[in-house]
Amino acid sequence: MDIRLVEAEPTVEERAAIDALLGVPASSWDGGPRGRLRDAHTSNVGGRDTRSKRHLLLPSLQALQARVGWISEGGLGYVCERLNVPPADAWGVATFYALLATSPRAKRVVHVCNDIACKTRGADALVASLKQHIGPPHGHAPHALPVEVREGDAVWMTSPCLGLCEHAPAVFVQQAGALPREHLHGPVTADDVTKILAGADPSDGTRVQAPLQQANEVRLLKRIGRVDPESLAAYRQSRGYEALEKALAIGPAAVIAEVTASKLMGRGGAAFPTGRKWDAVAQQAAQPHYLVCNADESEPGTFKDRVLMEGDPFAIIEAMTIAAFATGCEKGYVYIRGEYPHATARLQHAIDEASRHHLIGNDILGRGLNFAVEIRRGGGAYICGEETALFESIEGKRGEPRNKPPFPVEVGLFGKPTLVNNVETLANVPHILLEGGEAFARIGTSLSTGTRLFCLSGRVRRPGVYEVPYGISLRELIEMAGGVVDDRTISAVLLGGAAGTFIRPDEIDIKLTHEDTRAANTTLGSGVVLVMDDTTDLHDIVLRVAAFFRDESCGQCVPCRVGTVRQEEALHRIARNRMRGGLATEIALLDEVGITMKDASICGLGQTAYAVVESAIKRLRLYEPNGAGE
Repeated sequence: MDIRLVEAEPTVEERAAIDALLGVPASSWDGGPRGRLRDAHTSNVGGRDTRSKRHLLLPSLQALQARVGWISEGGLGYVCERLNVPPADAWGVATFYALLATSPRAKRVVHVCNDIACKTRGADALVASLKQHIGPPHGHAPHALPVEVREGDAVWMTSPCLGLCEHAPAVFVQQAGALPREHLHGPVTADDVTKILAGADPSDGTRVQAPLQQANEVRLLKRIGRVDPESLAAYRQSRGYEALEKALAIGPAAVIAEVTASKLMGRGGAAFPTGRKWDAVAQQAAQPHYLVCNADESEPGTFKDRVLMEGDPFAIIEAMTIAAFATGCEKGYVYIRGEYPHATARLQHAIDEASRHHLIGNDILGRGLNFAVEIRRGGGAYICGEETALFESIEGKRGEPRNKPPFPVEVGLFGKPTLVNNVETLANVPHILLEGGEAFARIGTSLSTGTRLFCLSGRVRRPGVYEVPYGISLRELIEMAGGVVDDRTISAVLLGGAAGTFIRPDEIDIKLTHEDTRAANTTLGSGVVLVMDDTTDLHDIVLRVAAFFRDESCGQCVPCRVGTVRQEEALHRIARNRMRGGLATEIALLDEVGITMKDASICGLGQTAYAVVESAIKRLRLYEPNGAGE
C-alpha cells in the first residue's frame, strides 16, 4: 500500500471544512504547521490514539464534499495527515461511495432518479427531456476527465432510487458551500429541474403528512402527521417514553422476554427473530456492546423507514434506548442513507432534545443507565444496507461485507458484540412493552405477528406507506391504495424490491405473510409493493434492475462482481436480438450465472441479484412468445 504523503496542498476552504469536524491540529504530526522543534523529535499523540480516529474518515470526506463539491488531491492529503491514513487507502474509500466525487464537480448537483418506481411515473421522459434541453448527465466515474468548474455552475446526474417513491419522479439536490444545503424533492417535471439547475431553491419534497389511513387503524403510523415530530413535549403527551419507564422498572431480562414472546421478526428483509438476537448480544461477555439502527434504506421502492424517521423520530430514539438497556449497550449509531437529509435533521434534533432532557446520555432518568447515540450518514452505497458492510463503513473503510461466521452478535462493530436492527423493527418495541408481548403476538398470524408497513408505489392511485396486519392479501392492499391508475390492467407486481420477485396478476390473492410468500417462492423483503400495469415496459424494468445490481456490487467476490455484469450483458443481447446461440442458450446462461451468484456470493446482494430476472423468466415467462411482455 502506498503510504507516501500527498504533495498537493489543501485550499483554505478544504482545511476549514476538516478542522471544523476534527478540531485544530495539535502539532505538525496531525496536519499542523511544520517547523516546531519539539515536533521534530516526538509526537504528542500516540499511535493508538491516532488509529482510534480512523472511523472519522467517511465523515471527513463528506465534510470536504459538502464544502467544495468534490474531493481534491490536496483535500484528501490533508484528511490523511489528520487521521494518519495512507493516501491509497483513503482513495479506495473515497472512490467507493457514489455521492463522493474525486474529480471536479459543480457545487450544485441535481440527482435525478431513473430507478424502477420513478420509471413507472415518467422518469424516462423526464431524463430524455433533460438530455435534449440541457445536455447529457454528468458522469459518475471517479476517474472522469477533469472539467473546468466555474462558480455558479450546476450539473445533473442520473441516480438509483432516492426513497421518495410515493412522490415519483424524484430528485435529490445538493448545494455545496460554507452553509451546504440538501433537499429531496418530488414529483418534478423537466421544467422544475431546469429551474433548480438555474438556482431556484426547491421546497423539501420530504414533507411529513398523515398516512392515508385513519388513526385508529394504525400503530406505527399513529403519530405521523398528527403529533409534532419536533416537539418532545408533544411526543410525551402521546405516551412517549412510557415504554422506557416500564423497561427500566421490569429490568433487561424481562424486556427481552417480552420481545421474544411477541415473536417480532426483523422488518429489514431477513426476518430474523428479534428476541433471539437481543438475547444473544446480552449474553456476550466481551465489552463494550454496540447498538446500530440500520436506516440505510436503499432497496429500490422502499421508503417506510424514511417516513418513520421524519414523522416520529423520538419513537426511534426511545426504542434504541430500550434495546440498549436490554442488551447492555452504552453506544449507539444510526446509520442513515446519505440521500435522507430531512430524516437526518429530524433524528439529530430528537437526539439533541432527548439529551437535553436526560433521556439519553449519562444517568438516563436518574436510573444509572448510560447510552449515547451518534448519526452516521451513508455515502450512496446500497451494499451498506448489509449489516457487516455497514460496520466497515462506520469504521472508515470501504463498505465491503465480511464473511460469516463470526456473526455480529459476537464480533460486530469495532470487533465487539453488536445489536443491529432495522428502523421499523425498533419502532415496534415501545408498543410491545406497553401492551405486552403476548398481546402483540395475537395480531397477524401465528408465524407472522404484528402489523407490517408496506411501501406501495408505481401505477397505483394513492402511493404511500400502508400499515396492515400480517395476513391481508396483496389484492386487498392494492385496493387500499385505490387500485390501478385509470383502471388499467395489472401486468405484474414487484414484491420485495430489486431483491424480490415478480408476482403475476393471477397470484395477487396471495396472503402477505412470511409463511405464505415462502410457500409461493417469493418474499416480502423490505415491504416493497411496486405495481405495474399494461403501460409499463417490463423488459425495461428487468434491465434496470440488472443495471442496478451491476453498479451496486462492491466487487469483493468474483461470483457477484462478474456475474452481475454477465447477467446484464445477456439481457441486453436478448433485448437487441443479438443473441449468441439463440434465446434458449441465453436463458440457460442466465440461469447458470444466476445459480452461481446465489450459491457462491458472500452476501445477500449477489445472492438475490438473479431473483427478479429469474422470476421474469420463469414466473412471468417474459421472454417467451406471447409472454407477459409481448
